Amino acid sequence: MRQTWPRCMRHAAGLALVALIAGCAKPPPIPVVPKTAKAIVPDPHQGTMPRHEKFNALAQAGGFDVLFVGDSITHGWESGGKAIWDEKIAPFKAANFGIGGDRTEHVLWRFEHGNLEGALNPKVIIIMIGTNNTGHRKDKPEETAAGIGAICAKLHERFPHAQQILLAIFPRSAKPTDEMRVINDQVNKIIAQYSGYWNIKFVDINAKLLEADGTLSRDIMPDLLHPNAKGYAIWAEAIVPEIQAALKK
Repeated sequence: MRQTWPRCMRHAAGLALVALIAGCAKPPPIPVVPKTAKAIVPDPHQGTMPRHEKFNALAQAGGFDVLFVGDSITHGWESGGKAIWDEKIAPFKAANFGIGGDRTEHVLWRFEHGNLEGALNPKVIIIMIGTNNTGHRKDKPEETAAGIGAICAKLHERFPHAQQILLAIFPRSAKPTDEMRVINDQVNKIIAQYSGYWNIKFVDINAKLLEADGTLSRDIMPDLLHPNAKGYAIWAEAIVPEIQAALKK
């Protein structure tokens, strides 16, 4: 039987966000976008159901203190970042709920279909999502940011005491003037304002991934999108202290 969780929030008509109801924490300044915006309408990601069902089984079993949510950049902890994950992240009792190609609407669908149920009760949640919205469809920055905000809302609703660590979308493309880099940067400016709401802490490690002139090296991201082992090592070095601090609270 599907477990039903107490609802302190409901979707406001015509908005992409969750409305504030008595007793809920103040919501972050998430952009108001059309209710039909694809980034905020839950949608299944065809071809990923086996991995989705794996997450449902992990959620039912629980036992994780740290939960990673995201797309292929998060999924990649199991490939290019595996050795670093095993050494630096796994000891925190961490679960990886990343799926390659996921956009915000896919994560929202997963949340509504079992990924947050069962005994899952993380103390820290790491969120990295949005680059496929900007890359695949070139969604408006406000719409991608609203989709990210809807994800944070669902996580806060289900795990109100968990620390959410919301990462800036990683840089992509070689030059800071490249279109998709610019769009990601615009999204990051919006979601940075979510910090301090719903136990969200915005963390931007992008400068650590870039050269001094703002270019992205293939030595860090060979395809100018996905980190290699060196990139995951930089991510781990930056995020481990954040996880440690959150777990001590």
